[in-house]
Amino acid sequence: MKNICYAFCMLFVVYSGISQQNDINKNNSTSQKRLIVKFKNSGVKSKSQVFSKLNKTLNVTRIESIHNLNETFLLKLNSNKNYNKIISEYQNTGLFEYVEIDPIGEGHGKAILAPNEPLFNRQWSLVNDGSFSLSPSIPDADIDMDLAWEITTGDSNIIVAILDSGIKTDHPEFLNRFWINEDEIPGDFIDNDNNGYVDDHKIGWDFVENNNSPNDHHGHGTNVAGIAVATGNNNIGYAGVNWNCKIMACRVLDRENLGFYSNWAKAIIYSVNNGAHVINLSAGGIEPSNVLKEAIDYAYSKNVPVIVSAGNKNTSVEYPARYEKAIAVGATNSSDRIARPFSWSSTSGSNYGPQIDFVAPGNYIYGLNNASDTNYNYYWSGTSQAAPHVAGLISLMLSLNKDLTIDEINTVLRNTSEDKVGGNSDLPGKDDFFGYGRINAYEALKSNMVLSTEGMNEIIKNDFVIYPNPYKSGDDLFINNKLNNKFNAKVYNTLGQMVFEINTNKATEPYKISGLESGTYFVKISNIENHSKIIINKKLIIK
Repeated sequence: MKNICYAFCMLFVVYSGISQQNDINKNNSTSQKRLIVKFKNSGVKSKSQVFSKLNKTLNVTRIESIHNLNETFLLKLNSNKNYNKIISEYQNTGLFEYVEIDPIGEGHGKAILAPNEPLFNRQWSLVNDGSFSLSPSIPDADIDMDLAWEITTGDSNIIVAILDSGIKTDHPEFLNRFWINEDEIPGDFIDNDNNGYVDDHKIGWDFVENNNSPNDHHGHGTNVAGIAVATGNNNIGYAGVNWNCKIMACRVLDRENLGFYSNWAKAIIYSVNNGAHVINLSAGGIEPSNVLKEAIDYAYSKNVPVIVSAGNKNTSVEYPARYEKAIAVGATNSSDRIARPFSWSSTSGSNYGPQIDFVAPGNYIYGLNNASDTNYNYYWSGTSQAAPHVAGLISLMLSLNKDLTIDEINTVLRNTSEDKVGGNSDLPGKDDFFGYGRINAYEALKSNMVLSTEGMNEIIKNDFVIYPNPYKSGDDLFINNKLNNKFNAKVYNTLGQMVFEINTNKATEPYKISGLESGTYFVKISNIENHSKIIINKKLIIK
């Protein structure tokens, strides 16, 4: 079966000069059509001549494999027949499990140039004191990032894949942050790691123009990436949710912010296969797609969450956010209401429906610019801007506990998102507009399921020793600090509530913890001189 399919591919790969960009521009003409086909598991060999003849009749000019989706291929063809007739001709061969159009979707966000003003209170989505001036604002309609960053600002071992219009890869906010493929030798024009992509040594891949330079020619992707992962505490620009993770850039949207589903599917599979821990896709379309659903299911099977924006048309949730295994995100504004309308259109609004899992800030979100390292005066609005807040938070959760499953991540977010904050449309529990609620980064990171991880930061975990353990309430408790620098120790109960806190710059000092019931507690020890890194979580038993 596989050999036959690859034989078809070799037979019809007759040119390589037509870029994905040109394909998109021609999509609405009768001369250029794209189909996705998936072979059945049997009966192909006897009918291969039928398939070959049909391809020739319809002038198939290229066949591309959708990696890791069994016997699934993209067909590019020139034909005067309409799509329905073409699909019927392929379906009638009996060769395929499905034959479908390769739809086009769009990025779920738009930019507006804002007046030049100080940056101090622009990032209301992270910390909202009620003073944001461009829209009605109330204090604490945010995700509590200032408190969350006291727990962690990320881990460079976690990889976040941004599937978008590309990223301004030389922006100082992303300096030294991009993923590197150690298994690929740069510049030798050989696919050294046999992953199907030649010279993808660093950064990621451009699925629009099929090269290893996923640069941003639109701006959407740079903004989205900045929200999730821009470096913080560096005295420039804006702070992303995660300051330290590695970034994998996959360009799947063109210069008009449009993209084929097949490229989205290929990018999801590429990200999973190359080690991404979290995938953000701030795009969608109105058409369903088997191949895109299978790609999301594939990521889920490999325990890689795919966070997807719900759409901006004030109507039903778009694809692929509608799919069960995706994490669908709607958008709120600076007064904790559903973003409706967005800043750029009176008829726009965050899409809604039972598929919504969570909401996050998504209106008037200032961010980075793909055309400048110093222009910080653009804000964007859309569910595209909401989704990377969630992706960034999940990457922080994995920074503390890399073993979290997707189901556990969803459980934590369901238990810690803020419910009934959005007025009458925010019903108790899950609803069609807010899902389980607006995310709260601080509550999620101090959740027991995240905090209780053992064995992180293996190299330095033994630099802090708590004794005696088990500990008897009222006795002396020692934290032996071999690093001899300032540290903070917070004691949490199993509900994630902080019950005691220690700050010191001494190597060893006795403490008395009293008034606590016997049971299991967790001590979170962090380096005060470098809040970007949690040193270790340790379990404490009180008798």
